[in-house]
Amino acid sequence: MKVYFIGAGAGDPELLTIKGMKALEKADVVIYAGSLVNPAILHYAFQAEIYNSATMNLEEVLTTIEEAIKAEKIVARVHTGDPSLYGAIQEQIDYLKKQGIDYEIIPGVSSFLAAAAAIEREFTLPSISQSLIITRLEGRTPVPARESLEKLAQHRTSMAIFLSVHMIGDVVERLSKEYPISTPIAVIQKASWPDQRIVKGTLENIATKVKDADIKKTAMILVGDFLESDYDKSKLYDKDFSHEFRKAEN
Repeated sequence: MKVYFIGAGAGDPELLTIKGMKALEKADVVIYAGSLVNPAILHYAFQAEIYNSATMNLEEVLTTIEEAIKAEKIVARVHTGDPSLYGAIQEQIDYLKKQGIDYEIIPGVSSFLAAAAAIEREFTLPSISQSLIITRLEGRTPVPARESLEKLAQHRTSMAIFLSVHMIGDVVERLSKEYPISTPIAVIQKASWPDQRIVKGTLENIATKVKDADIKKTAMILVGDFLESDYDKSKLYDKDFSHEFRKAEN
């Protein structure tokens, strides 16, 4: 018997991986993050007992898993996006290790990826940015001082900010200490869901636009010149550039 930690993707059920789908199909027990995971994903778990972890604490989740394993059942623990990002899985898998319970982690499509797809932009544009910072503002979970938004913003690279749209004014204030006020920024609520919403602007006006749109949760903040800038074309497909599989034409 095994516990599968499954990344459910950003929302669109078709963004669930084939491996994740197969794990759900054979699961006897499913514990899913009901506040964030699209319930349509549960369609694949047609033979399973379903538990919504939004109403459970850690001890209840772990007890449910242990009881299922003792009853020789397969467990699917379903997280939103990819479980390695703000998924709180480490505390679960460390406990399973101590109990000698077998588990496997199945990656998922994170919301920062779905958000980039929604606005049709590439994070790593040549001559603009070759790095992406994934972060969040502190809330109930603190952020190390060395990872403050102001310090990360010093790089002025592409940035994806999770779990912070309800503090958009604070986000803008901190980013503006390093990014020019004209820097483009986008807020994508429920990326890939049918009711997805996109708000675009600059650091100067995005807080007002987000407030007017009444977006307070379940939204990704993307900031950086990759959103709107001239850029150099990739060398990968440049006809004058040689590499292992192709010779330059000139």
